[in-house]
Amino acid sequence: MKKIIIDASRGGSDVGNKYNDLIEKDFNLKIATYINNRLKELGIESFITRTSDETISNDERIKLINNKFGNKNDVILVANSINSGSEGGAEIIYALRNSDNLSNTIANSLENSGQKVNKFYQRRLPSSPEKDYYYLLRDTGNIEAIIINYGYINNEDDYNNLLNNYEKLGEAVVYALTNYVNGKYFLPSTNDYYIVQKGDRIFMENNE
Repeated sequence: MKKIIIDASRGGSDVGNKYNDLIEKDFNLKIATYINNRLKELGIESFITRTSDETISNDERIKLINNKFGNKNDVILVANSINSGSEGGAEIIYALRNSDNLSNTIANSLENSGQKVNKFYQRRLPSSPEKDYYYLLRDTGNIEAIIINYGYINNEDDYNNLLNNYEKLGEAVVYALTNYVNGKYFLPSTNDYYIVQKGDRIFMENNE
């Protein structure tokens, strides 16, 4: 089974985006911790890049990622972050060396959880189009790497969802990752939601 690295992006002096009482570095740590703990509960070997509010340089973060399980294509990197702006919706960026299969799987799961997904895409470095724009994708060698932007912090719908439903969003990612690596998925012991799966029949009130 593939091993998974969960990056809690930002941290310490790198605060990231802020809106009202939502701070990106805190959100990234909360959702990354949730995902990492759930993967371990499901028997999937995983590692989180930080467990506290600490500053990690780009070089240090890359070294952590590349050295933990080795720079191999049987390792997955999931970096967690938030966009800034009012557009609304999640976005997933995947490395030029990889297919869109993982991004597509996660996008579908996030949408089933109720979060709008704008797109999943690749982005090239303008000065060197053969390279990825983002260092987390560019400098992680053979690792299958993605960045999840869970929403736009200045969009009211996204803001409320990010602030109040990070566990639901995290569980959607866990569900997608578990299925992607052919693991055995089960719900956490305490939850008040259900991850919609293909083939489910959904009944709504008033026959709507």
